[in-house]
Amino acid sequence: MVVQQYRDGGGARAVRALAVAGVIALTAGCFGGDGESGASDGSGRRSVAADRPLDLLGQAADVLVEAGGAETRTSMETAAGGTRVTIRAQGAYDFRRQLGRLKVVLPEDAAGADGHRPITELLAPGALYMKNRGAGVPDDKWVRIDTTTLKDGNLLTGGVTDPMAAAELLRGAADVTYAGKSELAGVTVHHYRGVADLGRAARAASPQSRGALSAAAKGFSKDAVPFDAYLDEDGRLRKVRHRFTFSSEGPEVSVVSTLLLYGFGLPVTVTLPDEDAIYTGEIRQG
Repeated sequence: MVVQQYRDGGGARAVRALAVAGVIALTAGCFGGDGESGASDGSGRRSVAADRPLDLLGQAADVLVEAGGAETRTSMETAAGGTRVTIRAQGAYDFRRQLGRLKVVLPEDAAGADGHRPITELLAPGALYMKNRGAGVPDDKWVRIDTTTLKDGNLLTGGVTDPMAAAELLRGAADVTYAGKSELAGVTVHHYRGVADLGRAARAASPQSRGALSAAAKGFSKDAVPFDAYLDEDGRLRKVRHRFTFSSEGPEVSVVSTLLLYGFGLPVTVTLPDEDAIYTGEIRQG
């Protein structure tokens, strides 16, 4: 393994409050291989690891935009006071239009009762739509949330880190370590570890993502977000894991959000709900 360092200046209740209603509580306002740099891949094309990692990570979101659509799987593991819960989701995302559709599966509760029905989420620039949300919302209605008003900028609220936001966070990368080349689902990938700065990422983000990331930069108690990112030979982000930490009422909460991308070039169709399908009544808290 080749290790290189790059620098660029410059309790259960708490867990469930985030998990089973990140979706509920947060939206209510609570808050190894042996690759070498410069090597050829055998086809005469330089390996993706040959370029400066900070540049590669900073361009990861742009490369995804060029790739268009992709299938995605996500997981969000929350831990506090020795209790862990995991939210999983699967769907597809269009990086050009920054639109996505995912089915989010919430965990069973601490007593072992069946979890909430899967929630359908639609992701759009500055907005999160949720159906089957519960909390008194009719089954045929959607809840719309302005992500620029969320303290976490929708990095955590929906139980899914928006794929574009996850990629744009890498624009704030610093202290990056190249951890070598490996294989992920049959694809050669290059592994980078580092820390992303929320404020820097927000300033460098695309206009569609800037509002939400700016909100996150203001809302989190820590700007630093450690990450592991895996890029393929074409510079496409295949996997990224972010580690978020914040304090709320009670113990400190740690959240590990993982995004997997595959099936690039997939046509993705997302139709946002009409205004008459949006629920405007009171959302029950509990």
